Amino acid sequence: MPDGVTHLFIPGPTNVPEQVRQAMNVPMQDHRAPDFPELTLPLFASLKKIFQTETGRIFLYPASGTGAWEAAITNTLNRGDRVLMSRFGQFSHLWVDMAERLGLDVICVDVEWGTGVPVQAYQRHLEADPTIKAVFATHNETATGVTSDIAAVRQAMDAAGSDAMLYVDGVSSIGSIEFTQDAWGVDLAVAGSQKGLMNPPGLAVLGVSQKALAAAETATMQRCYFDFADMIASNDVGYFPYTPPTPLLHGLRAAVDMLLAEGLENVFERHFRLAEGVRRGVCALGLDLCATAPYWYSDTVSAVRVPDGVDGAEVCRIGYHRYRTSFGAGLNKVAGKVFRIGHLGHLNEVSCLAALASAEMALADAGADIELGAGVAAAQAYYRRALADRQDLPDLALLASAAPR
Repeated sequence: MPDGVTHLFIPGPTNVPEQVRQAMNVPMQDHRAPDFPELTLPLFASLKKIFQTETGRIFLYPASGTGAWEAAITNTLNRGDRVLMSRFGQFSHLWVDMAERLGLDVICVDVEWGTGVPVQAYQRHLEADPTIKAVFATHNETATGVTSDIAAVRQAMDAAGSDAMLYVDGVSSIGSIEFTQDAWGVDLAVAGSQKGLMNPPGLAVLGVSQKALAAAETATMQRCYFDFADMIASNDVGYFPYTPPTPLLHGLRAAVDMLLAEGLENVFERHFRLAEGVRRGVCALGLDLCATAPYWYSDTVSAVRVPDGVDGAEVCRIGYHRYRTSFGAGLNKVAGKVFRIGHLGHLNEVSCLAALASAEMALADAGADIELGAGVAAAQAYYRRALADRQDLPDLALLASAAPR
């Protein structure tokens, strides 16, 4: 076997910090034990800080983010309800598909892949149709590397006089880029453990407003495993209505502690800085992003358009087998046209330089006419400037004077 590790630069699952891995290495424990709430109740409270909600509550389901999608819909809506959605990537497409399969009357606004939520079109639909019960917005479309303006969606809803609830897919944004549930008026916010929360897959996290909790009391859509009422009855005293994945809860506790210790503003700034270095590296190679304008750029994943005659899937294959690096492949409409560099979670500047170096070699081997080293050099120059004024470097003179003689 080759030496070293396979480098993970997909947009999820992300790298798991050593602190989190060690935290999960616990003996199996009794999830009905009298002291189990000492783990769960503070964790629910800390997750509210990550979602930036004071008035809502957090649910944790043993599931992927898709489970939280389904929980959000089935607990708060009725079959036949009219809802407004948009489709501009694989994951917004899958959310539309779920809504239709669950019996909702979906108004779907299709827009160019590489753009995001069409806020003005949303406002027009809401002004024309007061029967719309819910508005869905994918905050960060992982397939195309696009981030949408959720605050603007709420403003459009308010301007239209809509009383609809706002549902947000924050799976690849929450814990990495700015997300403020209360300030943006988000009623249901979906996240997953395997992205910015730096854990293995297996926990779906759902932030729910008081308005959504009230809707759940009269919603008639069938649900069982995801029922809010069952979760509330158990969660309020620190337990779950079924067996939870306790090692993942310990891991999530450690990851949330890391995020809060760094400070959310610093977490968001770090993700911007890392992403901007990658973007400048991509530009220096003469390549474009799938996102059509800087307004849409994601700070958690960059979908890179490959040159004509180059297969994005081949870039991923070469990167994995030859250079021990995992990149994200293009999905659906952009399959073969892009490859994706995930830069979220437990990463730093040197991590992103490694991603660019491997991407350059894989691109060249796949037939792209690029200058090896150009992308890495551009990112290096940016990172050096961005970090030059940081005040967290130790005083070398002080360290030298304190060193043993």
